[in-house]
Amino acid sequence: MTSPPPDTAPILIVDDMEENLVALEAVLGSLTTKVVRARSGEEALKAMLREEFAVVLIDVLMPGMNGFETAANIKGLDQTKDVPVILLTGASVDPNYAYRGYTVGAADFLIKPFDPWLLRTKVNVFLDLYRKNRQLAAQAEQLKRLLTSGGQPPDHTPGPSARRLAGAPDRPREPAGDEDRLSDIAGSLVQIELLLRDARDASAADLADRIAALEESVERLRADRLA
Repeated sequence: MTSPPPDTAPILIVDDMEENLVALEAVLGSLTTKVVRARSGEEALKAMLREEFAVVLIDVLMPGMNGFETAANIKGLDQTKDVPVILLTGASVDPNYAYRGYTVGAADFLIKPFDPWLLRTKVNVFLDLYRKNRQLAAQAEQLKRLLTSGGQPPDHTPGPSARRLAGAPDRPREPAGDEDRLSDIAGSLVQIELLLRDARDASAADLADRIAALEESVERLRADRLA
């Protein structure tokens, strides 16, 4: 699975009818630079294994693999299980459809005809969360590389809040030694973890747990150097 450029949050739309795909693309095209189409559940799964998506919108009533089955398959794969799924269906539907959608792991369920503003608003929530998670993951990876190399980020001077979170008192900035660099890294990790915890998302929580483990490693390394 390939990752998109940092400033891109791709959307996958899945429907067997061309006019529905055109309508969705028209509504959602202003939110992102990339909207990918799929005409079936099988085609959607192949697309999701090829590249990463911020959110996928699936029509329930499709021939072959229907929307429920497609969503269940997406949630059953490690590579795609964290991608939010929005199910779409017509007005004359079984009242149990919404319940079925949530049981297969869908994040939301909308009935056509839907309000374009409402759809954009719902989708934009997932796009913002996707971008935020990617940004935080990139920051965490940068800190991990910094810790591994023992280097220091260019022109990085943590503010008072970062130093307090790291357990260090506010003081004028002096040339940083190894202990200061570790303290700075620990403070930045704490800030990132707190942001991830606030996101209330399964993938964000998993990343926060990994960052917490990295924090512990940093603290152990600081303790070893002070011993």
